[in-house]
Order: sequence, then structure tokens, then C-alpha cells
Amino acid sequence: MRDSWLWLLIAMLLLPAAAFGQGCMGGGSEEGVNVVGFIQPQFEYYPNPDSDQEELTFSFLRARLGVVGDVPYDISYYFVMEFSPFMAGEPPYMLDAFLTYTRLSYANISFGQFKHPFSMERNTACSGLHTIRRSMVVNKLVLDRDMGIMALGSITEGLDYRFAVMNGSGRNSRDDNKDKDIVGRVIYDALPALRLLPFPTPVECLTLGAGFASGSSKGEEEDDPDATRTRYGGDFEVRYKDFLAQGEYIYGKDEGAHWEGGGCGGDPVLVEGSTESDGFFVTMLYTTDWNLEPVLKYERYDPDTEVEDDMWHSWTYGLNYFMNDWTRLQVNYIRKIEDFVPAYNNDQFLVQMQVKIQ
Repeated sequence: MRDSWLWLLIAMLLLPAAAFGQGCMGGGSEEGVNVVGFIQPQFEYYPNPDSDQEELTFSFLRARLGVVGDVPYDISYYFVMEFSPFMAGEPPYMLDAFLTYTRLSYANISFGQFKHPFSMERNTACSGLHTIRRSMVVNKLVLDRDMGIMALGSITEGLDYRFAVMNGSGRNSRDDNKDKDIVGRVIYDALPALRLLPFPTPVECLTLGAGFASGSSKGEEEDDPDATRTRYGGDFEVRYKDFLAQGEYIYGKDEGAHWEGGGCGGDPVLVEGSTESDGFFVTMLYTTDWNLEPVLKYERYDPDTEVEDDMWHSWTYGLNYFMNDWTRLQVNYIRKIEDFVPAYNNDQFLVQMQVKIQ
């Protein structure tokens, strides 16, 4: 089975494809080097702060700068650094760095470090998230960045895919064993099929997605067995006029040990112990004529499906204001609810300004 990932990759490369990107910002052009980036200064208020938390503070969520472009022939590059002192790690550090070969008509091939190609929300650009924070289940069960090789494109019209062979050890890290993680996702445009129904439908956009990931990590001691992990996920997005709804479910099974952290900007830590976890989120928003976008999001995360009364819930009440194509203001109140006793007093009020550089 050690060579199975190689045959899977070869099989995917034989499929037809149309390319799409996997970075946080738009790609380059034939005009040469392009400087891209964005900054996200924010205000944070915690009504009932924990002992290690500031009650009222200004900070940065992200501060990213990089270069993208094309070189002859059929090669594009994407290189972005993270400068925010509030992200995990010692900034500045390399966030994304990959080359993409675009000549093949049936696949684009990316090689380097990029986003884990699993989960709709994980692969939504950081500058395009509808809420300030990513969902709990995505941050807990999906790695942020990893190193590897990926084929991406279209299997047929309306059916896109991403398939990668990766280290599975997280951002800027060598692998600790010979096995590699297999990660993939398909996205289906269901609107054409919906229009074949014998009755009219007002839906203007309907996409369905499904993903998987599997891999292993070396045990802490020589005699320890490798820790294995499996992820499955499904997602949807539907638009009717100015109303948008999207949601995602993720299931995770870890045997021998499991990752904690490793979400957006986090450093994953391998912790001994087997567990099964799952969670989901649903987001609804409405775009008005005044560049205002009210947002409502519900999410639920169960860190161990075998344990009762350990569920995490969260409601996000938000408002987005788009000043122009490059500048956005987001206001979120996050109401967090836990099933266990005593529950945490960890509600958050966040205000974030974002400016894109490109």
C-alpha cells in the first residue's frame, strides 16, 4: 500500500481538467511580477475574559505580502509571507510557496506548499471569508498548509477536482515517515441538473462538494505504532437572488494519536489517544443595495463522539460593509455555548478592517 498514492496520482492526471487556484489572493498576469497581499487590523472585546486573555485589545489577525506571476513557458509562481505577530509561529515565515505547470490541457500541476485541498471553507480565500473567524470544525480537523504535489482541474463540465499527495505534517515541516497523505475534493455544479426538473426553480447557483483525506504520522517512541487519521466531508452552497446559504459537515477519525490545532495560522501538535470527532456549520447572508451584508452563522463541534455532554456550539451575528473592491469592514458578535459544566464565558465581539494590496 505504500505505493498506492503514486498510482492514484497517475490516475487523476489522466482526467481532463480546467485550472483554478489555491492561494489566498488572485494570481499573476503576463505583465510580469505582481505584488499582492492584505492586512487585517482588528479590535477585540471579550465580555468575560479567561485569565490568559486581554479583555479589550487591538491586534492583527493577518498581515500578508507576496509576489505572483508567470514565467516562460506555462509556469506560474505564487509566494506569500505572513507578517502578523499574532499568528502562530515566529513571523515572518513562509505561508504559501508553489509553482504551477499550466501547459497540460487535462490538469494543472502545483508543487510546493499550499492550502490543504480539503474542505470548502479551508479553501475559501482568507480575504473572502463571510465571518472573521473560520469555523471550529475546520480549524480543529483540517490542516492549514502542507507541502506536496497537486493536480487540479475539471473531470468534465461542471465537475471540478483537486487531488494531492502531501507530507501530512503541516506548514514548513518535513515528513516524519515514508507514507504520504492522500487528500482530495470534488465540486459539482448542480444547477444544470436542477434546471432539468419539470417545474421552474428560482435558484441561481447550487454547488455540492465532497472531500477526503487520509494519512499517518510516526509514533512518539520507536515501538509506538504510527498514528493514522481519516477525514470525510461534504458541503453545499446555494444562491437565490441576493440571498446566499452555505454549509459543511466534516468527520474525523484518529487512531493512536491525533492532531490538536493546526487550523488557520496554527501549529499542529500530535497528542496520544484515539478519537472520533465531527462537526458542521451553516452560514446565511443577504447582500443589500447599500453594500451592507448581514450574516448569520451557526456551528457545532463534537471533539469526541463517544463522550456525552462535550459539544461546542457557536452563533455568529455579523455585518459586512464593502467600501470598495479592496476595502471591507466586518463586525461580528460570537455567542459560544458549551454542553459541559461549568461552561466557559468566552463570547467575543470583533471588528476588523481589511485592505487588499494587488
